[in-house]
Amino acid sequence: MALFNPSRDQVRQFFFDAWSKFKAGQPLSDLEAIALEVMQMHPEYHQVLDTPDRYLEQAYFPEMGETNPFLHMSLHLSILEQLSIDQPPGIKPAYQTLLQKLDDAHQAQHVLIECLAETIWQAQRSQRAMDADAYIALIRQKSTTV
Repeated sequence: MALFNPSRDQVRQFFFDAWSKFKAGQPLSDLEAIALEVMQMHPEYHQVLDTPDRYLEQAYFPEMGETNPFLHMSLHLSILEQLSIDQPPGIKPAYQTLLQKLDDAHQAQHVLIECLAETIWQAQRSQRAMDADAYIALIRQKSTTV
């Protein structure tokens, strides 16, 4: 798998492989172990993970209310990576504030995912680079309203 720019199928295969290794009791890499934690937070995706032949090339249409489980789990991984290195600076303490308020790591990660998705959308819409300061500001704003 490419380190920073995997294809859609590579991302999906990563999740399928980690899930399969887990179910077979095989050792996981560090990244697979983190991915497993995310997969276990989402039992609604287990059927998808159990049938890679059916879902490797499945299209998901947000306008029809469909959630792409692979995108969702990948966003969780992105958030966990950001938190592990406090990048962008300030995300870790902002997350800790959310965690204290919500007392639920999964729910707090979902707030961060919403903020990340909004910030990416804004960057794409304006055809600019992602604004890390706006991202952190949005997280702080959301942490006052939850």
